[in-house]
Parts: sequence; C-alpha cells; structure tokens
Amino acid sequence: MIIKSSNTELLKNNKDYQLFISQNPGTGTLKIRASSANEALPISNVKIIVSKKIGNDTIIFFEGQTDNSGMINNIKLPTPRKIQNNEEIPIFTEYDLEAKYEPSNFYKKYEISLCCSISIIQYINITPNVNYEMRNKNGY
Repeated sequence: MIIKSSNTELLKNNKDYQLFISQNPGTGTLKIRASSANEALPISNVKIIVSKKIGNDTIIFFEGQTDNSGMINNIKLPTPRKIQNNEEIPIFTEYDLEAKYEPSNFYKKYEISLCCSISIIQYINITPNVNYEMRNKNGY
C-alpha cells in the first residue's frame, strides 16, 4: 500500500512506521536542484517524490515540483539520532527519490542517504530527447 506521511490517522496504527520513527528521531534536510546544459539552465516543474519502503508499505515523505529556479529547498526527512562525538560512525537512513519531467519523458530514480543535522543537495541533470538521423557519406 502507498501511504502519504501526512496521513497521520493511518500511520499511527502502523507498527512498522512507528518503529521506523522511533529509530529515526533526528532530521536531515534535502535540497533538489534540477537543471540542463551543465547546470546552466534551471528546469522548473520537475516532479519529485521521496519515499521509503517500510514493512509492506511505501511511505511518501515528500511530493512536489521544482520552482522557476529549478529548486526545492528544505525537505525535512527522519534520520537516526545525531552522533555525540567524533568517534561515532554516522548512521544513515536511505530514501528513494523519483524525478519526472513530462515534456522530455525524463524519469530517473535515485537512492539518497541522510544522517541527522546534515543537508544534502541532489542534482538532477535533465537531458533532452534527441533523435539522431543517419546519413550516408554524401549527406543524404
């Protein structure tokens, strides 16, 4: 079943989700930057979905579109607790990110890893669909 994280009524009785939240009391921040032409052209209206398979369900933690600057800022996601000292190894939580851009039939999946109090940027490079035409040696 696909469940949006905003559906608190459904999730409060989901034992797998409640266990996940108890194991991920921290917060990490994700930023999306969608562009083309080696980051020269920002791409707006790229649909972004951030989800995670928890138990038998897929939880959608974020769904939105990039703005005119090709950005989505400040996506907050649950992560494990913050490390207490430099000797601890950071623990990450992995999420699935899907990027869709309809005008060029672009679709790509990413796996992202977040740890507490860390902000990451996911760059999405939209490449145009180009149809190549074969010509003979005379240019025909």
